[in-house]
Amino acid sequence: MKFPSRKPPSCARSVGLRAVLFSVAFCVFEPLLTLAAVSDRQPKPGNPADHAFPALGSSAQRKVVVEWNRFYDHAGLGAILANLHQAFPDLTKLYSIGKSFEGRDLWCLEVTARKVGNAERKPGMYIDGNIHGNEVQGGEVVAYTAWYLCHQYGRLDKVTDLLDHNVFYLIPTINPDGRDRWFHHAQNMHSSRSGLRPHDNDRDGLVDEDDVDDLDGDSSITQMRVKDPTGRWKPHPQYSEFLMVQVPADEKGEYTLLGFEGLDNDGDGQVNEDPAGGYDTNRNWAWDWQPNYIQFGAQEYPFSLPESRAISEFVTSHPNIAAFQSYHNNGGMILRNPGREGGVSQPEDERTLQFIAQRGEKMLPFYRSMIIWKDLYTVWGGEVDWFYGARGILGFTTELWTTRNLDKSAGASREDEAAFLKYVLLNEGVVKWREFSHPTYGKIEIGGTKKEWGRTPTSFLLEEECHRNMAFTLYHADQMPRPQISDVEITQLDEGLFKVWVTIENARLIPTRTGQDARHHISPPDIVSLSGRNVKVLSSGRITDRFFKRVDSVKRRPERVELSSVGGMDAVRIQFIVSGSGNFTIRVDSAKGGLLSTERALP
Repeated sequence: MKFPSRKPPSCARSVGLRAVLFSVAFCVFEPLLTLAAVSDRQPKPGNPADHAFPALGSSAQRKVVVEWNRFYDHAGLGAILANLHQAFPDLTKLYSIGKSFEGRDLWCLEVTARKVGNAERKPGMYIDGNIHGNEVQGGEVVAYTAWYLCHQYGRLDKVTDLLDHNVFYLIPTINPDGRDRWFHHAQNMHSSRSGLRPHDNDRDGLVDEDDVDDLDGDSSITQMRVKDPTGRWKPHPQYSEFLMVQVPADEKGEYTLLGFEGLDNDGDGQVNEDPAGGYDTNRNWAWDWQPNYIQFGAQEYPFSLPESRAISEFVTSHPNIAAFQSYHNNGGMILRNPGREGGVSQPEDERTLQFIAQRGEKMLPFYRSMIIWKDLYTVWGGEVDWFYGARGILGFTTELWTTRNLDKSAGASREDEAAFLKYVLLNEGVVKWREFSHPTYGKIEIGGTKKEWGRTPTSFLLEEECHRNMAFTLYHADQMPRPQISDVEITQLDEGLFKVWVTIENARLIPTRTGQDARHHISPPDIVSLSGRNVKVLSSGRITDRFFKRVDSVKRRPERVELSSVGGMDAVRIQFIVSGSGNFTIRVDSAKGGLLSTERALP
């Protein structure tokens, strides 16, 4: 059967026409519509911090914004401390402990939970940095520690606990003169180590007359070299822009190295032999001090420098300081006393320091735990020796930064460092060799690397150094003595007569008095006392054997028992024989462990 053909109705023809027209329009206008949609999806300018999510190790809310991938001069560090004090008045106290030779303040930020306990009676952690002017990152680590503690209080349980029970004395730079000279004047990585009190290094009757000179005016003190067919140096074949290498004994060289940029300013035939300052503040402390002819930099007598004297007076006036940390650079070393062979070190104190340092090795990649005289070199009159020997305080000198961080798979050879400088930093920090007409050496070349390369971390590694070293120091601080009255046992002996046993426990590694402190009576003994209005103490003493109930009796003033120390992770038990009735108070008074008390009642 054949069906007749039909034309679509007019309405169908209309729909088909509209579809064709829509398709044509879509093809024409779709690119324009897409472009408009893309334009609408462009990001909007604003503050990225409003949409930021902090990584672990960083505070979510930053009242004080600091960029920790850069360095700050003395005024910059002071501004950080001032901003922290303004933002956290319940945690901080800001003051100067003295002035440098040039009159700069030695700023101290005291950090603790000021509404919890008495700050003056909490165990104290003293932290300083930058005793040598060119060892600048110590200042950043101290300031970072203050910043972290303030921001994490109430957020992290560990930080809250630390500030509730302890007080931190943070002094970012104790050599602000040398620090500012290193930042604001042309220097090399090693210069400006000293403070700036004038000193006659070459003993010619003049002072500071032959410092380094920025011969080419590029604000960097780099190396000088002169072409010499009998020289023993040549450019490195791969890193010729900045690295020189010695030639083998049977090979001719191309250059002789002349040292860092400089002139013979005093006409004595030497270059750069009398720089500004020229002494060593870390040789001026009153423990194992030796004069200049034995220990260079020691100056005339201990504490003859205003900076070391100010610190000694501050520490002496704060007998609650129980731990010490000083930041230097570089080499990745956790150094502990003694500074000389045969120097004072009590065995029990050495064991405690060694244990803490071993934990530090796990927290600080490529850092090594070392004894100064044995594993490094002899130091007479050093700061860490004075803190321990004269004050009985356990502490470390940490040499911040190790170039092994540049190539973690190798030993960080000169080639590894050069590769990092060339390929990771893209030669930032390199000063290319250029010709210079020297009044003494004639036609020479000047170049090499800038002062920032070698002893200090690069920007993206600086914050890691700050945080890791802070974490080690907080671990050290957490081991300061934490005595507590853990148990009070009352036994009735007769009508109105009682035996009271008190257990004093130290829940931390560092004793209330170190071996050095106790042996030399540096701080007063710990006192455990019992008192009450209607209670009389008849006898008392330390329990030497709790099972056989042996007691080392007090011969007079039985209401108080003197303890040589409460050892780390240890307990001491006291016995009081009392008569009377009613309430009584037990107090523990420890210079470095704090003041605590509890009340009880006789049955």
